[in-house]
Amino acid sequence: MMVLLEAPAPRVECQRCGVVVAAVPWARAGARFTHAFEDSCAWLAARAAQSVVCELMRVTWRTVAGIVKRVVADQGAKKDLLAGLRRIGIDEIAHRKGHRYLTCVVDHDTGRLVWAAPGRNTETLLKFFDTLGPARSAELTHVSADGAEWIHAAVAQRAPQAVLCLDPFHVVAWAVKALDEVRRQTWNKLRGNGDHEAAQELKGTRWALVKNPRDLTPEQRGSLASLSKTNSGLYRAYLLKEQLRLVFSTKGETGRELLAGWLAWARRSQLPGFVTLAATIKRFQQLIFNTLDHGLSNALSEATNTHLRALTKRANGFHTPEAFIAMAMLTRGGLCPALPNRP
Repeated sequence: MMVLLEAPAPRVECQRCGVVVAAVPWARAGARFTHAFEDSCAWLAARAAQSVVCELMRVTWRTVAGIVKRVVADQGAKKDLLAGLRRIGIDEIAHRKGHRYLTCVVDHDTGRLVWAAPGRNTETLLKFFDTLGPARSAELTHVSADGAEWIHAAVAQRAPQAVLCLDPFHVVAWAVKALDEVRRQTWNKLRGNGDHEAAQELKGTRWALVKNPRDLTPEQRGSLASLSKTNSGLYRAYLLKEQLRLVFSTKGETGRELLAGWLAWARRSQLPGFVTLAATIKRFQQLIFNTLDHGLSNALSEATNTHLRALTKRANGFHTPEAFIAMAMLTRGGLCPALPNRP
């Protein structure tokens, strides 16, 4: 009778300490746990706080963080997250105090986070294009982003053929900021003139001014109606903000015409904040036209950022950006393993 023996596991001797390390099929390199245990920990970490995972699996939080990094690296080696990219969204998110940021890239077609790295500048984003490579960078058709010039510069340098679309939310946010500036100036003027009662009434109108019309309460609608009669300048600023929102909801050629009318109105509005905003929007006009024509926004990137903020809050922060990126790729990058021993 012939007996088949398994080939011995390859062994490597550490040059520094002389310890012999053997590769085994049931554990990852550098791990002290089996594949099944680590996959279970990673699956739980994607759905619960680390304190819960530590209590349930009887390990420390440092162990859980190491497991997540190994699982993400293992899963990432099995699939190419950058394959087939055509339309991407680029944004940044703060991961710690002190202006520490991550640059994140999402795929509009799959909804997944495909790349992230510490930093918020052109050099950081160029690392993404280096990883993507010239051939696949040339296949990008659309890129959505906010008004950050460092994003525009990197895209123009590495993917000039891609249509760059300016996120509508950020443009309308500029208008809301200009509206707040007009409201503060009006409030200061009323207080300077000694009209404290009118200033107090104006102080309570902020939400009526910045909310979408369909979300206004009856009291807020009444405040706007009163404002149209008592403060024409502030009400004009409100109408300018709403007109800009209408530009993006209309889209297409009609949206272009509305934007041209909005620019003319803002320039002659005699409201310094909106005059400045008109100059800014004129500078980004072609990017806004791209948004109106192609209907691409950074909503998916903002949704990813909201998820990542929830991860940070759930974990009470991360000690290193690498740990944060690993957790982000586990939950938003499609790298979470299946629960072991389940069909």
